[in-house]
Amino acid sequence: MNNGQQEVNTRVRDFIKHFLNCFFFLNRMLAKLIGFVLGMSVCRAVQDGSPWPVREFRGAWIATVANIDWPSSHSLTTDQQKNELNSMLDRLQSQNFNAIVLQVRTSGDALYNSSLEPWSYYLTGRQGRAPSPYYDPLEFTVQEAHRRNMEVHAWFNPYRARSGSNSTSGLAPNHMANRFPRFTYAYGGNLWMDPGAKVVQDFILSVFRDVVTRYDIDGLHMDDYFYPYPVSGVEFPDSHTYLAYVSGGGRLSLADWRRDSVNTLVHGLYSLVKSIKPHVKVGISPFGIWKPGHPHTIHGLSSFDSLYADSKKWLELGWVDYLSPQLYWEIDPPQQSYPALLDWWLQQNKMNRHLYTGNYASAIVVKSWPVNELVRQVQLSRDRRDQLSLGNVFFSAKTFSHNTHRIGDTFKSGEYSTPALQPEMTWLTAPAPSSPQNVRASADFKLYWSSDSSHTVRSWAVYALRADVWELVHVLNRDTMEVGVQGGYYAVRGVNRLGKESDAVTVHVDDIYVGVVGK
Repeated sequence: MNNGQQEVNTRVRDFIKHFLNCFFFLNRMLAKLIGFVLGMSVCRAVQDGSPWPVREFRGAWIATVANIDWPSSHSLTTDQQKNELNSMLDRLQSQNFNAIVLQVRTSGDALYNSSLEPWSYYLTGRQGRAPSPYYDPLEFTVQEAHRRNMEVHAWFNPYRARSGSNSTSGLAPNHMANRFPRFTYAYGGNLWMDPGAKVVQDFILSVFRDVVTRYDIDGLHMDDYFYPYPVSGVEFPDSHTYLAYVSGGGRLSLADWRRDSVNTLVHGLYSLVKSIKPHVKVGISPFGIWKPGHPHTIHGLSSFDSLYADSKKWLELGWVDYLSPQLYWEIDPPQQSYPALLDWWLQQNKMNRHLYTGNYASAIVVKSWPVNELVRQVQLSRDRRDQLSLGNVFFSAKTFSHNTHRIGDTFKSGEYSTPALQPEMTWLTAPAPSSPQNVRASADFKLYWSSDSSHTVRSWAVYALRADVWELVHVLNRDTMEVGVQGGYYAVRGVNRLGKESDAVTVHVDDIYVGVVGK
């Protein structure tokens, strides 16, 4: 090849090299410009709210009474109990649940270290006996659930003193039935405390105060057992308490007095919790029918008249942060129609609290429901999101953790295929979360950021821009500061314990020029 030809070739190569460098430079600049513009839209899009179902309460009741869910036996060792609970939490986390409702007081007992009440029989096989080797189940649960970005709502049964027996034999000396024998009654095969006795009410509130003060729980939860479910032809034996009320000048009828006693506890509980830790959520899961005829097609037990639970009033007056009415019926039968009852409850929500419907997942076993019945129920709940129907709680957790009839797989591949943040309760307060610092992409297709020094962040939310929509792809605990990604645009936000998000910090990860473009 002559010198002239070599010079031409060299110039051509130099031109091509210069052209490619210019092209790559312009490409990077364009990417940065797009990233900047999109970054601003990221903050707006995520701040203004993300597409459904990014925010949704997905809870499971973990029943400890009779060892229904956990621990599966009162004879398990400490390590076996821990492993069993961790396995349950792992499975629920993998199915994109974000909350558990753990029964910590089944019947005047404690699944936590209490100076007021005895250790639960369901934990160790003997009431009053601590786990050995020692651990605190509630403290352990809070730690493990929070590590998995799951809220912990401590579930209490207020008035039941013993389940499955009406004898006081074998109860620990400090059990409330032994503290207040005058107000302890055998009824319906169980032991019950008198809800109308002020000493009983005060003691129960002291139990609530103790747990809210000492444990980092996210919510305090009561179930549907107020006055016990009625036994046909047998009156609840609280006549001497009511007669003392009348002798003191009281004028309410027996039924109204009973409801007033329950109302006093519910309102007292809400005021107590907010005076100690305003961020702790208060929730109740009443029987799903307030009164027959409400709405007009509904028939069945009246919780207002039989359990003396005026749950409609609690919702109307804002004495709860969320209500989880137990709508344990199918969609289609009109006498207890799931959507008809759900619509009625939503119409009572004058204080704009959250409704997280209670769903009977165990019915796929005990009533042979198809799994699709529960899928459809969740879809109906979501259809009413604009009315503050913002999630579901399933009874019970083992149905999902055991993947009974593949219910967990069904939800994971469908309704719960992506993670979800908790719905934000704007009337509650907690320190605003800090935005993530030093967000950057690396050549190994990972996002990194710095740890939170403000202690305001409970979780990190990672969004990906897909087809012009920001999708929540990861919810990470506060101690995790990296995540594997693919190419594209990502936004990272801090999330506080009430679900409030910080401003977004965005980054572009290019699948060819990772670590260069977007710096």
